Amino acid sequence: MTINCKGYLIDVSSPKVMGILNLTPDSFYDGGTYTNERSIVNRVEKMLLEGATFIDVGGYSSRPGADHVSSTEEEQRIVPIVKVLMKEFPNILLSIDTFRSKIASICLKEGAAIINDISAGQQDEKMFKVVSEHNAPMVMMHMRGMPQTMQHKTNYNNLLIDIMQYFSERLSAARLHNISDLIIDPGFGFSKTIDQNYELLGKTELLKSFELPILIGLSRKSMIYKTLGSSAQEALNGTTALHMVALQKGGNILRVHDVKEAMECIRLQAHLM
Repeated sequence: MTINCKGYLIDVSSPKVMGILNLTPDSFYDGGTYTNERSIVNRVEKMLLEGATFIDVGGYSSRPGADHVSSTEEEQRIVPIVKVLMKEFPNILLSIDTFRSKIASICLKEGAAIINDISAGQQDEKMFKVVSEHNAPMVMMHMRGMPQTMQHKTNYNNLLIDIMQYFSERLSAARLHNISDLIIDPGFGFSKTIDQNYELLGKTELLKSFELPILIGLSRKSMIYKTLGSSAQEALNGTTALHMVALQKGGNILRVHDVKEAMECIRLQAHLM
């Protein structure tokens, strides 16, 4: 199972890690941590050295109830950093966490490799066209509503069936635009209760029926620390435990804050196969 990133075929049948670079002041775990070019470059260099295949850059916080950010502000947060990272690391595979086609277009022209759209193309009708024009892979996540409203949209007829139907519809829409490299993200923490998140994790293998790479975003999320009665800062051990489950269930890409620990999890899990 491979994805084509700027002419490089990345084999994700052997699980890979996507390191998170939040450029937002209000992200739930590391918001406001990376505020200047040197701290950002150092952070990315560390993640690459620890084994990250992809770096996911985001300028719009998607935590529940996050403030809305204008397109202009998102662009100002992301684009200069994409330029810096492409200069510092010419071969880097950058994923851009955005649902706006304008941001996607600018970043792909600057050398980004992947678009990671939490809305799966629903919030901006031009997104599919932009991704297709650049022949870029696209991550399509399951979510209802937007970060400001999603936690009020947790009523499902059948959680897994509804999610499967959602992906069938969104994948069909993407393929009409000749997007061939698609990745699905179940959307842990997005329009789901804690119990629904665990139900979804326990049945993640059902998503393998799409025969596409599955991206798993569990890192330090509230489904972990609220269950343990702790905090995002204390949720690394719980994250690693659930990463092992996700890998066993068929996850291909782990989107994480802690690259070294995720890579260790992947290496250990490989010996169980």
